[in-house]
Amino acid sequence: MKKLSSRPLDVRDKIASFPHSPGVYRYYDSEGNVIYVGKAKDLHKRVAQYFVDPSRLNAKTRVLVSRIADAQYSVVDSEADALLLENNLIKQYKPKYNILLKDSKTYPWICVSADPFPRVYQTRKPVRDGSRYFGPYSTSFHARKLLDFFEANYPIRSCRLKIDSESILRHKLRPCLDFQIGRCKGCCVGAISQKDYCAMIEEIVSILKGETAGLIRSYKEKMAQAAANLEFEQAQVYKEHIEMLSEHYSKSVIEAARDTDADVFSLVFDASNAYGNFLRIRSGAVVQSLNLGFRLAIEEEQASVLSTFIAEIQSKFGALSKEVIVPFLPDVEMEGVEFRIPSRGDKLALLELSAKNAREFHFNSLRQLEKTDPDRFKKIALEEIRQALGMDVLPEHIECFDNSNIQGTNPVASCVVFRGGQPSKKDYRKFKIKTVVGANDFASMKEVVNRRYSRMLEEAPEDLPQLVVIDGGKGQLNFAWQAIQELGLENRMKVVGLAKHLEEIVLVDDPYPLFLDRNSQAFRVITGIRDEAHRFGITFHRSLRSKAQVHSALDDIPGVGERTRQRLLMHFGSVARIAAASKEDIAALVGPALAAKIKEALGEGQNIAN
Repeated sequence: MKKLSSRPLDVRDKIASFPHSPGVYRYYDSEGNVIYVGKAKDLHKRVAQYFVDPSRLNAKTRVLVSRIADAQYSVVDSEADALLLENNLIKQYKPKYNILLKDSKTYPWICVSADPFPRVYQTRKPVRDGSRYFGPYSTSFHARKLLDFFEANYPIRSCRLKIDSESILRHKLRPCLDFQIGRCKGCCVGAISQKDYCAMIEEIVSILKGETAGLIRSYKEKMAQAAANLEFEQAQVYKEHIEMLSEHYSKSVIEAARDTDADVFSLVFDASNAYGNFLRIRSGAVVQSLNLGFRLAIEEEQASVLSTFIAEIQSKFGALSKEVIVPFLPDVEMEGVEFRIPSRGDKLALLELSAKNAREFHFNSLRQLEKTDPDRFKKIALEEIRQALGMDVLPEHIECFDNSNIQGTNPVASCVVFRGGQPSKKDYRKFKIKTVVGANDFASMKEVVNRRYSRMLEEAPEDLPQLVVIDGGKGQLNFAWQAIQELGLENRMKVVGLAKHLEEIVLVDDPYPLFLDRNSQAFRVITGIRDEAHRFGITFHRSLRSKAQVHSALDDIPGVGERTRQRLLMHFGSVARIAAASKEDIAALVGPALAAKIKEALGEGQNIAN
């Protein structure tokens, strides 16, 4: 607040004079660098929102406002123009606080060259040379598959030679191996006319545009005409083309939406990034698809992120389709474009297909981030947990409790500790249940939670966790919460239960559980912590149970110490075999007096488990 009040008055005056018009505004820092670019339906109202009541802004936006030293604006004719100008200025200045593309890699395109005998090839650098470009494609694999399809079905040239009528007439060129094996029609030596060659190119262009259905209808008409004229060989050629195109078309067509021409956008958000998928649909076929990731510098509204995504697609693909399918409305209106949020039918199927691609892109991006930058990956996961559980602070310190017993025997509990999303094994704790008799998970949970945090309050009150996870449902959570309340810690930590049946999050004083997305990092981290607590508790319980079984059989016998017990077990192999052995065999190891005591205690031939 003090920073805002100390801002030079001329900046506030300048902002107050912004017009009530659509446009784009730019904020500058004290060194003259552009730190934010924004769009607005009404420049005056939008910019004033940053300064009227700063307390209503989130933390990141308040930091942005504190650094504004100057502001400029540009007026445009419409919201759509403002969106495109904003996108261009963001690319130009790369402001610190704007939504930015996460990578700047160049995507592959398919080029149909502007030669008399055009080439069809892949490129990453479209240029304005009269050639036609199709794409971009999400991966080189997708573009390569299309090129392989064309190569297998259309005998066009793959060489880079300059072929024109003069070179053909003067016989300057010689045919290559592709001509000899039938993979090229030999346009370099005049073996195919320019008209017939370009007819094949136009078929390829139609496929790249998604106009396959019309091409198939045309071939069916030609096949019928050829058959009527008794030109069966030509009819067979047309039939093979129809089968080839139908096979390709069936792989990309959305059956329920064969007559649909639309653009589809979907977005998936995590703590600080957005992951988008774009599909361009023509006659139900996906003719273009692109995934883009966006880094969110400040807490942008989802509608604003969608508008940024749309502007980026416009810059790559040109004008949008008349119908645009979206999961929610963007914060701009565009003339001639209808934004539709489907609720059922084939349009919903298209949106779900795009959303599936966005989720897969999100998953693969995080998997890659986990390898390249594990610390940042953990931060994203913890931020997802914070948002999902409605916490005010990042859960850097998480503890999880689990009970373990078998029919009430050797009841124990474990507490595992995670710091920064990583296990801190030196802080793990294990508990023997002291005050609870029998298999009472609820009371046992209350006991160990009370013991853990009453001791922490005495020894290290500043090290209390931000999040406590109880392995169990409502019952375990309620008893743990009672312990937390008795210690006066209810306002210092978030406590949740994780029920095993449906892996749902159980909340205090909330009858409805919280279900996390099973593909989310928040779900992976919380269930991973629970599984670690279970593993640690089971290991401790098994060790106690094993010791108890041996102890009950040998250690209660007067005169049998640790060394004697080890000698007997090493010789006989198990307590059951000791019990079955003769007194003389035992006496050979420990003497007759102690052998008599052991046989009396174990019982001759008694079946005792090891």
